[in-house]
Amino acid sequence: MNAPQSPLIHLLDDDEAVRASLALLIATVGLRVQTWADPQAFLQGFDREGIGAIVLDVRMPGISGLTVLDTLVAQGVDQPVILLTGHGTVEMCRRAFKSGASEFLEKPVDDELLLEALQNAVRQHVRSRERHQANRQAQALYAQLSEREREVLGLIVEGLTNKEIGRVLGLSPRTVETHRANLFAKLQVDSLAHLIRHYAILVAP
Repeated sequence: MNAPQSPLIHLLDDDEAVRASLALLIATVGLRVQTWADPQAFLQGFDREGIGAIVLDVRMPGISGLTVLDTLVAQGVDQPVILLTGHGTVEMCRRAFKSGASEFLEKPVDDELLLEALQNAVRQHVRSRERHQANRQAQALYAQLSEREREVLGLIVEGLTNKEIGRVLGLSPRTVETHRANLFAKLQVDSLAHLIRHYAILVAP
């Protein structure tokens, strides 16, 4: 099996010199960089499934960075977006964060601030993907449960004993114990605490 690729930073700026200098800077902390000069080419060609972050210049010919951000959000892209601008205003900053930007930095950008923002963004993205993966796995395991097992699971999480669950569902304690054992096996958990954490993922909004 191939090892997962390291995070990739997409850098979108119409100024070639800025792209080159920022790409060199970002590479100093071990992050891979792919540069883009054209917003349309970026929107059509970048890997939405990859881990990383996106750095956008606000002012570009044709499509602004804010419009690109709005497009990414509308398409459900989950990579964090950092906006850069040489002509920032309070209103622009407000709109950027309202639209979903993870950071808004003014040019000439401070090297340390940008690198810190990128590293935070990548960590945020990794954690987000891990949570989504855990949720998908939990939902897939939950789908294997019978309706009765789901009822037993809900009552276990509420804190009921096997005898109490049996009374609620009209089952013998031995039958409840069998359902309980099946739950632990199907959900791949080995403790009550693990089972409750698993259930919390299932019911999370």
